[in-house]
Amino acid sequence: MSRFSYRARNRSGEAINGEMEAKSIDAVASQLLQSGSTPIEIKPAEAAATVNPLTAFLDRLRQSPPTLDDLILFCRQMYTLSKAGVPLIRGLVGLAETTQNEYLVKVLRTIRRDLEAGRDLASCMAQHRNIFTNLMISMVQVGEHTGKLDESFLQLAEYLEQERQIKEQITSALRYPSFVIIAIAIAIGITNIFVIPAFAGVFNSMKMNLPWQTQALIASSDFFVAYWHYIVVVIVVAFFWVRYYINTEEGRYRWDGKKLTLPLVGSIILRATLSRFARSFAMASRAGVPLIHTLAVVSQAVDNSYVQAKVTSMRNGIERGDSVTRTATATGLFTPLVIQMLSVGEETGAVDDMLDEVANFYEREVNYEVKNLTSAIEPILIVSVGALVLILALGIFLPMWEMTSMASQ
Repeated sequence: MSRFSYRARNRSGEAINGEMEAKSIDAVASQLLQSGSTPIEIKPAEAAATVNPLTAFLDRLRQSPPTLDDLILFCRQMYTLSKAGVPLIRGLVGLAETTQNEYLVKVLRTIRRDLEAGRDLASCMAQHRNIFTNLMISMVQVGEHTGKLDESFLQLAEYLEQERQIKEQITSALRYPSFVIIAIAIAIGITNIFVIPAFAGVFNSMKMNLPWQTQALIASSDFFVAYWHYIVVVIVVAFFWVRYYINTEEGRYRWDGKKLTLPLVGSIILRATLSRFARSFAMASRAGVPLIHTLAVVSQAVDNSYVQAKVTSMRNGIERGDSVTRTATATGLFTPLVIQMLSVGEETGAVDDMLDEVANFYEREVNYEVKNLTSAIEPILIVSVGALVLILALGIFLPMWEMTSMASQ
């Protein structure tokens, strides 16, 4: 397929231009006419000039991917433009001119060209999954199907702002434990490499009967000194293997399910996921989207493959004639609160309102648990540090006390 540049006018008579891949000029004209645009000029696109590889590499380094703040600003701007009735193509042109992130500017221009070629916005965003998450794409798809694109972008902006707030709170809560763990690791490494071998030489020269704590420390030190390079290789290989496995379909499913049961943070992740499920379900239901299609979209919006499989099983159960409450109960995923609210919503015909309440409740719960995360981690750290210090003290000082008593005698 070749690439062609074109100039045309849309239904409103506005001049548009862009590029498109097609088999021929006639195919380009046909696609433009199908999208409601009248072609004026179509010609083969000029070949791109040869770029110095070093220059291209430096340009890629300068064009860092958009941050969470950039995406929040993008959603806020899209909400304002959509609510004001500004056409998408014209709005994207304006955003590309005012956006500071160069990488995002290129993506917006690509999306604009795809829109001019007749694609919908969700499909255009799906071509850039390294920037736009499944949740963003699914919510935009719901907004396009229901004619409430402005509400979709508003909810996305609010969700991303909450996600940023939670990340900042988690980072703040884990900063002190991280420093403690790093300090402990450095201390253990120095002790194994320098301190214990020196004491081991003294103890061997005295031909003492060492306690089991000291023997364990000396054995671990000898193993670490003799095989440290193998240990480093194993850690590096294990890291990359785990990273690769998590990116596979099976690995992502298992890890997403395991995250929901992790100590301390598992409940936070579960509540945040249920809040996302309830919010997207309520929005689609309120907009009049058919239930089967709602569950299909929501399964993508939760951004968790394990939960996605559970929601998909709900859709299959509803296709067989079961109710939402019964299928949700059968998954074993949802809490009693969600089940009760779904049941009341089905009885009263207000599922969207009930799920909005669920989303609000779990959002407050997540904020509360994240704020208390540090106080939950501190006792564990204190006990762990105390146990390590006790082992080191017993392993080193018990023989020294015995040496002191022998010298006094």
